[in-house]
Amino acid sequence: METNPLNVFGEPLVPCSLQPLTGFYRDGCCTTGPDDTGKHVVCAIMTMEFLVFSFERGNDLLTPRSQYRFPGLKPGDRWCLCALRWKEALEAGVAPPVILESTNEAALRYVRMDDLLAHAYREEKKSAGD
Repeated sequence: METNPLNVFGEPLVPCSLQPLTGFYRDGCCTTGPDDTGKHVVCAIMTMEFLVFSFERGNDLLTPRSQYRFPGLKPGDRWCLCALRWKEALEAGVAPPVILESTNEAALRYVRMDDLLAHAYREEKKSAGD
């Protein structure tokens, strides 16, 4: 596993999700290492469109699998995705939003920063009157 992993901005990697607990190492972060052959380095917010896309390609992210400490995902969950699966979804027009501060810099070996920026999650700001 990486020591002191960095995000796509070259800053310390921010946790992606503790609930559900994500990451190849189930440490809440999109850290990677030599045993992570899928490179689970893109922190994304799940959409039903992406979950169906992934299911149709043989990767069922919807069904819980306790033996892998996998709770099953639903729209709105944050999850560390394989960089190449995210890129495949991008090319198919169904890439889920990305949390850049939580996306490992290793993702840049597989996807362009411009594509990540174009799909960056932006929280909606409430106005003072709301």
